[in-house]
Amino acid sequence: MTTQAPSGTTVDDIVAQLRQLVSGLPPQDGVAVFADAYLTVTEAIRDHLAEGGFFRAPGEVTRLDVLFADRFLTALDAPRPPACWRPLLELRLHPGIMPIQFALSGMNAHIEHDLPMAVVDACEALGCVPDELSVDFHRVNDVLAQVEEQVRDTLMPATEDIRAAEPLVHLMSSWSIDRARDAAWASAVGLWELRDRPTPYAAATDALADATGLVSRCLLTPLDRLRG
Repeated sequence: MTTQAPSGTTVDDIVAQLRQLVSGLPPQDGVAVFADAYLTVTEAIRDHLAEGGFFRAPGEVTRLDVLFADRFLTALDAPRPPACWRPLLELRLHPGIMPIQFALSGMNAHIEHDLPMAVVDACEALGCVPDELSVDFHRVNDVLAQVEEQVRDTLMPATEDIRAAEPLVHLMSSWSIDRARDAAWASAVGLWELRDRPTPYAAATDALADATGLVSRCLLTPLDRLRG
């Protein structure tokens, strides 16, 4: 197993790449919707790193954050993206899908699949084990929770028809960022134990990508009747 080479070396590099990505896409593009939300998260992480004291090991967090972001950025240009990203990339311009759905589908793909893979990458690069990243990994939860709430408040469509909004509320309530990160940590620990066994490692990562993609596709169920 080889560690993926990051496209940027600092969190500022990632912020710059995400800004360029968002500015180069039409706002209704589902990739732009997710990338804009992800940019908010990355800027918040960068600010906490700059302040000092929030993370136990800022250098390790930087390495993890860069490797994490690179998996999303690489998937955008891949001839065959991982299964977890295909729903968003295939449906990014579907007119019946709400912006909040694009954001949650991207978060699901990135957290449930890319994050555990990035933890393994970071541990390989840093010469440590997942437990050594655990404290800072879970500190990120506080940042993500704040940003996710902002994203939901900003992107939730206004509608006075409760019955029309019910399908979207159901989809939104079926996915939790806290549960996603808990699952990501469990996946990271499991993958780390398989890292020196290529065949089961490949089987586990393929299964993770497929399962994550299934949830992402469900989150992108078209809800045309919510459009006004």
